[in-house]
Amino acid sequence: MSAVAAPRTWDEFLEGLWKQNPVFVMVLGMCPTLAVTVSAVNAVSMGLATAFVLVASCGLVSAMRRVVPKEVRIATYIVIIATFVTAVDYAIQAISLALYDALGAFIQLIVVNCIILGRAEAHASKSPPVAAMVNAAGMGAGFTLGLVLLGAVREILGSGALFGIALFGANFQPWVVMLLPPGGFFVLGTWLLAFAAWARRRERREGASHA
Repeated sequence: MSAVAAPRTWDEFLEGLWKQNPVFVMVLGMCPTLAVTVSAVNAVSMGLATAFVLVASCGLVSAMRRVVPKEVRIATYIVIIATFVTAVDYAIQAISLALYDALGAFIQLIVVNCIILGRAEAHASKSPPVAAMVNAAGMGAGFTLGLVLLGAVREILGSGALFGIALFGANFQPWVVMLLPPGGFFVLGTWLLAFAAWARRRERREGASHA
């Protein structure tokens, strides 16, 4: 990889991880974000499953971009995404039935996750496979990061644990509301506020450096 290509590839990855984070900047995929983040384990599992489908489907969409007719491109993208989601669905069942039950229908609903279809249409269909997969990996990592940040806070406050490991003594009183839908909205709103403040601070810093 050339010296010029490396920074561009890194920028493609960082676009989804920070600059266009699916959860905290673009505010996409809110159904699984709020539903499965009652624990960090669930958050990591859903994030990795979505990231795999995202990278694999974008790579295949990019590889087929010159042979798929424009009239059927969306239907083709959905079939490709559904194929990888089915593979993930069976893999999670084989690995852990408890995890499969915890994630519920949200595994199958990865098919209609607007992050995946959006990346396929907006980026993968117009880019070579490597660039498409790097960009998808960044989006997948950003989505996983968002889920983990929510899941960690909700599990710590709602259960007094992180990844199932108790953090506090027997006198800790869990904030049960954090395991309920209102808690999910509260934590999400707090993180959105933090990311917005960070973005404004970065813009001011960049503006000062160019002054």
